[in-house]
Amino acid sequence: MNWLKDAGLKLLGGIAVLVIGFLLVHWIGNILKHNKKFHAIEPTLRGFLQNLVKITLSAIVVLTAVNIIGIPMTSVLTLLASGGVAIGLALQGAVGNLLGGLILLILRPIRAGEYVKIGDSEGTVKTVGAYYTELITVDNKQLCLPNGALTNTTIVNFSREGTRRLDLTFSVDYGSDMDQVYRVLNDLVGQETAVLKDPAPQIVLSKCADSSLDFAVRVWVKTADYWPVNFRLLDKGKRALDAAGISIPFPQMDVHVKS
Repeated sequence: MNWLKDAGLKLLGGIAVLVIGFLLVHWIGNILKHNKKFHAIEPTLRGFLQNLVKITLSAIVVLTAVNIIGIPMTSVLTLLASGGVAIGLALQGAVGNLLGGLILLILRPIRAGEYVKIGDSEGTVKTVGAYYTELITVDNKQLCLPNGALTNTTIVNFSREGTRRLDLTFSVDYGSDMDQVYRVLNDLVGQETAVLKDPAPQIVLSKCADSSLDFAVRVWVKTADYWPVNFRLLDKGKRALDAAGISIPFPQMDVHVKS
């Protein structure tokens, strides 16, 4: 009975440590989250540190509870060592993601607030966590990408340089007056205030296609203006060509019957 009483007290003590410990971990997390000095840290690093602190403190709480229950730490360490291979195989994905998070944190190919494309996924970076990187897509979906995969794939960062080149193609009929097409497209670009003057815009005949002459319009804009300028130039370009009597052809094929 004395042994049962002692074991029960140790068990209750361990449970109490777990409950109080996890409440303290949550409390410390909230303090960090609302701390002004912590908020001054770069957002990508801040999210990683929050996850790292939470994981470290949680591990300390669990080990402390195990020790209070009466399980010798040497036995726990021996068990972990003997099962190290199995644990390593089971957690290799998690370890790979953790190391990937460290690499992303050190090299910083992406940062919070930047618009990126990673593999087939693209969106705005919300945070780079200890194991996963969160993206918010243009239609407000949340994507969680494992950090281990990010370090082994191509990352396209659309925000880092601040400017982007916008490439548009306007196709016109073979019978169109090329000089008139150049005038219309030059006027179109000149009227768009968001187009940067340096580098200078380019308007060139890029291809003599099967059914059309393809004119390439290449302009530089600020990253934030990319899509608004894209839609405006397409809309105004179509209207300007129609107003000038320049037709935009559709694919067609001539069939000659010999007999």
